[in-house]
Order: sequence, then C-alpha cells, then structure tokens
Amino acid sequence: MAQIFGKSSNSIARATLVGGFFGVFAFFGLVYLVYCSPYTTDQYVPREQEVPFSHQHHVAGLGLDCRYCHTSVEKSSFAGIPPTETCMTCHSKVWTDAPMLAPERQSLARSQPVHWTRVNDLPDFVFFNHSIHVQKGIGCSTCHGQVNEMPLTWKAHSLFMRWCLDCHEAPQRYLRPKDQIFSMDWTEPPDQLQRGETLIKEYHISKQRLEQLRDCSMCHR
Repeated sequence: MAQIFGKSSNSIARATLVGGFFGVFAFFGLVYLVYCSPYTTDQYVPREQEVPFSHQHHVAGLGLDCRYCHTSVEKSSFAGIPPTETCMTCHSKVWTDAPMLAPERQSLARSQPVHWTRVNDLPDFVFFNHSIHVQKGIGCSTCHGQVNEMPLTWKAHSLFMRWCLDCHEAPQRYLRPKDQIFSMDWTEPPDQLQRGETLIKEYHISKQRLEQLRDCSMCHR
C-alpha cells in the first residue's frame, strides 16, 4: 500500500505543534502588551486642553502650591478644577493679551467655565476620595507623578486596580510626613518601611482600617 504521508510529515507535525504552542503564548503576550500600553491606558500621553496650561511653568517655575488652584483637595472627595477667577487673579495683570489665554478671558466675560479634558478619569464604578488620601499621608506626586515636569499634563499611572492595591496592601511604602504631602521634591528615604510604620500610627490608621483597605467595598460601592 502506498504511503500517504512522506518522511517529512513527522517533522512538519512537530513544528506545527511547537509553533502553535508558542503562537498562542505570543498572541496572549501581545494582547497583554496592548492592554497595558498607552494606546489603551492613555498613560504618558499629554492631553490637549482648550487652554494649554503648564504645571511645569506654574509649579516648578513660579512655585505655586497645589492648593492654590486645587482648593478642595484637603476637604473634599474631589480635587476640583480652579474657576476662571482663580486664573485671572494673575492673568488680569500678566499676559493679558496672550492668544493662548483667550478662552480664559472669554470665560470670564461670559460667566461660563472653560472646558477642561479630564486627565485621570476613573470609571463610574470606582469611588475615590481625595481628602482621605491627603489626610492620611499620600502625596500628590505618588498618584499624579512629577507634574512639575509636565508642560502639558498626562496620566502618570495606569489606574489599574492592581496599582491601587499595591498601596492599599502596604501603605507604609508610600506614606509621607504631613509637611511633604504637596512637595514635588520629596524622595523616598532608605528607611521608608520603618518610617511608614511610624506614620501609620501618627495618622491613626488602625489595624481594622488596614484590613478594610483590602475590602472590595472600600472602592466599589
């Protein structure tokens, strides 16, 4: 009886199986890379705004404190976008005819807010409270990155749940002294874990609260 498959058939079959095996891994690896890439997360992508506001200029150049514009960050669940009047406190005297600030001047004249594109946009099913994070020792740059180096603001982190849990599961790795919360120059000391444990006590973060930080309902309500 004539042989249907040639001598190379076994080699072809093995190559097909091995290639298929690695192909599946390559496919899922590619999917994962796309899922975590800026294409999906918008991470590191500067957001165009109606007014090209530069944190680099205002924070690093002029030395403005975060709270000058984001007035509600210490007492409210949201940081708050400054009203036009805050911007015009300075720009009614400085750069009064700058074309890039025309939307601000029109906003003031018409009593209509400037439209800002949200940079860190959490899903509706996530509850986040700015004030409690600030009050318990989480600094601005921990979540928002070095905004003092951003000509246009971009998202510094993916905002994936795993990223949030890294802090909720071990907050001592991220806590700062109160006088460093709004500092862009703060760097993690070599003994951060030891200092973090001390800060947990200073901020009155109880053992029960630490356990609750891992509970789903803490963020998903």
